[in-house]
Amino acid sequence: MRTSTTFCLCPVLVWLCFLQKCYGVSHHVPTSKVPITKNQTKLANGETEVHHRPKRGWIWNQFFVLEEHIGPDAQYVGKLHSNSDKGDGSVRYILSGEGAGSIFIINEVTGDIHATESLDRERKAHYVLHAQAFDRNTEKPLEPKSEFIIKVQDINDNAPKFPDGPFVAAVPEMSQVGTSVYQVTASDADDPTYGNSARVVYSILQGQPYFSIDPKTGVIRTALANMDREAREHYAVVIQAKDMAGSVGGLSGSTTINITLTDVNDNPPKFPQKNYQLYVPESAQVGKPVGKIKANDEDLGVNAAIKYSIINSEGAAMFSIATDRDTREGIISLKKPLNYERKKTYTLHIEGVNTHVEPRFSYLGPFKDTATLKITVGDVDEPPVFSMDYYIMDVYENAHIGTEVGAVTARDPDSKNSPVRYFINLSEHGDKYFNIDMDSGVIKTTQSLDREDMPWHNITVMASEVDNPSLLSHVRVTLQVLDVNDNPPEIKTDEEVVVCESSRPGQVIQTIAAVDKDDFANGQRFSFSLLSGIPVNPNFTLKDNEDNTASIIARRRRFSRLVQELYELPIVVWDGGEPALSGTSTLTLQVCPCQWNGRVQTCQDERGLLSSAGLSTGALIAILLCIVILLVIVVLFITLRRSKKEPLIISEEDVRENVVTYDDEGGGEEDTEAFDIIALRNPAAAEELKFRRDVRPEAARQCGGPVRGCHSPLELDQVNVQKFIKQRLVEADMDTGGPPYDSLQTYAYEGQGSPTGSISSLDSPGTHSEQDYNYLDDWGPEFQKLAELYGEDMDVAELDVAVAVTAAT
Repeated sequence: MRTSTTFCLCPVLVWLCFLQKCYGVSHHVPTSKVPITKNQTKLANGETEVHHRPKRGWIWNQFFVLEEHIGPDAQYVGKLHSNSDKGDGSVRYILSGEGAGSIFIINEVTGDIHATESLDRERKAHYVLHAQAFDRNTEKPLEPKSEFIIKVQDINDNAPKFPDGPFVAAVPEMSQVGTSVYQVTASDADDPTYGNSARVVYSILQGQPYFSIDPKTGVIRTALANMDREAREHYAVVIQAKDMAGSVGGLSGSTTINITLTDVNDNPPKFPQKNYQLYVPESAQVGKPVGKIKANDEDLGVNAAIKYSIINSEGAAMFSIATDRDTREGIISLKKPLNYERKKTYTLHIEGVNTHVEPRFSYLGPFKDTATLKITVGDVDEPPVFSMDYYIMDVYENAHIGTEVGAVTARDPDSKNSPVRYFINLSEHGDKYFNIDMDSGVIKTTQSLDREDMPWHNITVMASEVDNPSLLSHVRVTLQVLDVNDNPPEIKTDEEVVVCESSRPGQVIQTIAAVDKDDFANGQRFSFSLLSGIPVNPNFTLKDNEDNTASIIARRRRFSRLVQELYELPIVVWDGGEPALSGTSTLTLQVCPCQWNGRVQTCQDERGLLSSAGLSTGALIAILLCIVILLVIVVLFITLRRSKKEPLIISEEDVRENVVTYDDEGGGEEDTEAFDIIALRNPAAAEELKFRRDVRPEAARQCGGPVRGCHSPLELDQVNVQKFIKQRLVEADMDTGGPPYDSLQTYAYEGQGSPTGSISSLDSPGTHSEQDYNYLDDWGPEFQKLAELYGEDMDVAELDVAVAVTAAT
């Protein structure tokens, strides 16, 4: 801002102009006179030195020049003058600085300064220049260089401007009077510190009486109450800004403010009419739209959101309505199937309510509206309707072909009640087990049914009208096949039965169960027994536990895997069906060595051993190939040896070379495999047996029942052993199936009729000691062998016959 000192220069300038016109005085303003002074400087020796300064009679600091000068001549700015100038032209004035020589020029003789161009204060407000006076003859400066300023004096040459216009503003509709809308600000390039050139006043040129503006601040406000957006939404308000405080002759500028009224919820929804009608065919699908209705709302956006509802129970029970957010329509959908024959019309009372309501506009009334919609149900030819949504039927398995299972019924729901035809959808069922009567809907079997193969059958029955076969309806029919007792029970043999060599009489070997494919309503009931009609099994017996299980029990002590490894036990199982069925299953019992606590120690065949050894398939194949190669070599070797010719008669000296004596120790009284004592004492019985002595006898031949060849000890003494031996010799000579080597059999017989009697144990009574040795079983594994010897349940006999077998190649 310009200080007060600046304002006091204006009268001085006026006075200078008056003097110039009247007396020709220059425009420079001498501010002070500086007299010649003496300066003294004290030297080191105590003397003083006096300095003389040249005399300058004037000092200036600024000039003024008006902007926007128009005229043919240069504008006079001011005059420079030195006290050394006597008017004789010996002083030359030099001007330097901003614009010197171009904008500002000086007369070197007189010191007059002129502006050669029109100046613009808004472009540059002042210029800094330097002036100095020189002696024209000596070119020495007469005065030190002085600085002064030329200021461009402002005039009102710039109108107010709105640099950012036009403007956009918004105000809610129905606003109160005086609500602030927008503030505009105009700028004036003139000097605000000089006069009223930059003092702006605002006014409205266009936009009344809706809006007003504060003349000083430029704030635009509403001037009319309850302006309605629905009546008029946009307003173009023209604002004027005028300088010179709005006085006559001031410059002005204008701009436009586009004001928009924003929406508020001041309008309730309205249905265009109060009554509507809608036609809906009875074949309309449930959940699908059947019609639409719309209420109008003049508001926008969320203020126009409407929620539709059916307010009467009759309509709400059959129909539903939802609002489409995009179109703001009420979409009417079907909730239940329509039936023209049952009800032909429905009346719906529909209400539309604004979801967003402003309390300050509640005085405008309720923001909702209602309308009545009458729906007419159209008659449509409908497909047949089954009496049930689905059917469940049952039939016994193995029923005769053509057995009636059940029936389905359907009717035409239309008033004409057309006849209905039935058929099975064979495209869903490849196997045709059933057919249906076309007229009655009775379902019958076409094949024999097996419950164990397929207990349930699902078929689809279709019905169509005779008058319109294209209309079809479907129903699901489930048929259950009921069980009859047509499958015998079987023994459940998931695991092999293992018999321990140390088993005792009465010990349970295995508990078995049975399975039956049939279905028993009250649970399965099985009974077990051994196969009847065969001799009593001396090794095992069976106990029915009466809980659908049975226990295999050992009947004797001491089984030997070397004597007999496998036993077969046929078992008969009876079910509790009607009629009762039975099945026979043969179990294989394997003898295995066990530990003292009954755990199986080892009972593996060759395959098990190989598997446990971890041999792969390739290794097994390689081993088998090696074995085959060895067998081929052995066969070739034997064939070559047999092809050699041998003498028919062997000298007596060489007999000993062809007789091999085996001095192996026998197995004692338990070794009954190498010979049969019955053959010596009862040749007649041996005649009937006729089994080979060099072949292991079958384990099944035991005297546990009425088997031929087993006689009492009384019959043994009545046989001629000598005659038997001769007979055996003849049989050996005539036997064509004997081994490919000579067999020497030696028999020794102590004879009969000794007065002292025989000391052999063969004739000793078969009574046992009355002492019970069962307590030895509880002594542990160290006494197991002793317990087996003393607990053997058989007659002990001493064998006095020595058998030697000699083989010659």
